[in-house]
Amino acid sequence: MEHIKTMDRFNEVIESEAPVIIKFFADWCPDCKRMDMFIDGVMDEFQNFEWYEVNTDEINGIAEKYEVMGIPSMLIFQNGEKLAHQHSAYTKTPESVIEFLHQQLG
Repeated sequence: MEHIKTMDRFNEVIESEAPVIIKFFADWCPDCKRMDMFIDGVMDEFQNFEWYEVNTDEINGIAEKYEVMGIPSMLIFQNGEKLAHQHSAYTKTPESVIEFLHQQLG
């Protein structure tokens, strides 16, 4: 999973013609650390998609711009548009993240 560190790189990534999955997180977030323990298995199931992560504390204003009110959050982008957003309350188990991705990506 590539760690995006700049808004320029973020904008480049979300312009992809194929859907991309972006995890929004922060180092201080306990739920984010819990997600890190299971995300590899989720990524294996959806390995045909590109995965990225953004630390909301590293890119000023990105969370507000994309309405990320809680972390961790999973967002799916394609052609510069946000297609789907799974808010933090629903990202606490691998099952809930997998269900969200299946609903959105097939």
